[in-house]
Amino acid sequence: MKNIKKFFEREQNLLIHITMTIIVTAFGVIFNLQLYEWLLVYLMVAFVITSELVNSSIESVVDLYTKKFNPLAMIAKDVAAAAVLVSAFTALCVGIYIFMPKIMELVF
Repeated sequence: MKNIKKFFEREQNLLIHITMTIIVTAFGVIFNLQLYEWLLVYLMVAFVITSELVNSSIESVVDLYTKKFNPLAMIAKDVAAAAVLVSAFTALCVGIYIFMPKIMELVF
């Protein structure tokens, strides 16, 4: 349990992703998602969390390799972070696709 706590202290973004997963799950239950919608939602969750884990791994390996500034190390870290951003944006688009019609039905 102590290692899990250390992990989440070091990887705060992963905690944010897990929190958002809980929120999206709650909305999915409230809006009674269809099976294909649940599949899309959790594919996106897996996509974002996997991207975050790969990003963290790349950052750790780069930090292990060098503590000094290196332009290639910066590029590796920036590209890995960009992959997380792309996956999160994709998940947002899928979330809008799934939830926006349901929210519009509720409002109008």
